[in-house]
Amino acid sequence: MPDLLDRALEQSREPMTRPFGRVSRVVGLLIESTGPPAKVGELCEIVLEDRTRRPAEVVGFRDGKLMLMPIGEIHGISAGCTVYASGSSLSVPVGPELLGRIVDGFGRPLDGAGPIPPTADRCAVHRLPPNALDRPVIRRTLETGIRAIDGLLTIGRGQRIGIFSGSGVGKSTLLGMLARYARADVNVIALIGERGREVREFLERDLGQEGRKRSVVVIATSDQAPLIRMRSAFTATAFAEYFRDQGKDVLLLMDSVTRFARAQREVGLAVGEPAATRGFPPSVFEMLPKFLERTGTSVTGSITGLYTILVEADDMNEPIADTVRAILDGHIVLSRDIAARNHYPAIDVLNSISRVMTHLVAQEQKDLAGRMRQTLAVYRDAEDMVNIGAYVAGQNADIDAALRHIGPARAFLQQAVEENEPYGAMLEKMRAVFQG
Repeated sequence: MPDLLDRALEQSREPMTRPFGRVSRVVGLLIESTGPPAKVGELCEIVLEDRTRRPAEVVGFRDGKLMLMPIGEIHGISAGCTVYASGSSLSVPVGPELLGRIVDGFGRPLDGAGPIPPTADRCAVHRLPPNALDRPVIRRTLETGIRAIDGLLTIGRGQRIGIFSGSGVGKSTLLGMLARYARADVNVIALIGERGREVREFLERDLGQEGRKRSVVVIATSDQAPLIRMRSAFTATAFAEYFRDQGKDVLLLMDSVTRFARAQREVGLAVGEPAATRGFPPSVFEMLPKFLERTGTSVTGSITGLYTILVEADDMNEPIADTVRAILDGHIVLSRDIAARNHYPAIDVLNSISRVMTHLVAQEQKDLAGRMRQTLAVYRDAEDMVNIGAYVAGQNADIDAALRHIGPARAFLQQAVEENEPYGAMLEKMRAVFQG
């Protein structure tokens, strides 16, 4: 039984006079129990025949019975196993001791660096989003060290941005650059549903020691139960909320919302929800805004949320991508075509937007960003004609200007992984694109 779950489940221990129930049926990921009295979200404990104890969570009710989902393995659970309710929901340890640590969705260390100190405070995993009128207006820029973002997609402290990408387009590398170079006080990184192989690679190659020492990393790999994957996302958000409440500017990086939504789909379908939109039950679309709205500004600090969204078959209008895009304060699109040209980060500037940029930057930067977008758009429309030699210089002033500036513009947008660009130097290079 995990140590950190013991506290929440301590009330469910013997004596046997405590209310208990019995497992009546196990179907797939779902466990049905006749009692004990419990509420949705409450932790329970299932006692196996060999006295092994397995944690589970109440996810619903049907015909007077509890529907439970195991937090971990379901093997060994049989009809007649005793079920005890804990009377509480999941909480996790919080505190400055978390910095530099790698933990699972329950706050248990995975890095072999020893346990979290028992004196650490605890925080509920599930919290309501702050009142809309308690959110200060975003007024401060978050410098990321990435030219394409700082120059054309400027992010504010407390903004929420989606990174939309297909597989293999450089999403993890971009997240690693953001974790290392962004000027935030604390990073909270949630790797939800990742392949086990990719976790170690991200930590060592993309994040590195520089990013890790001021980060808390929460990991739930793809082989783990859907409840663990979901709770890990909530746990990472709770960590970010703790540091925000301490007055910190927090950068929350989550990879990915899509796998988080798929975990909720597994839970929803198991408890009998209808498959509504492309197989996703209604609970997914009800949960996403409540989850994403927990980040943002507060009177004490801020959480800048960057969430990756895996778009199936590069379809930007699939249900999860479309829903998340409508909730967030902007989106960064990574393009497979741009990546195929060995252009990294493969940001499709023309299809990306920051909804708060115009309120954060000076007029000069707005004008430069507009000229660069115009250069990219005009050249994109005329590229085929130019490549086949059908365009003659002097026929169109906009195309002539685009041809002069497209090379410097593309060079500005490309950036090596180890290159960290200060904001002032970025502005100088942005001006240089249109000089001469």
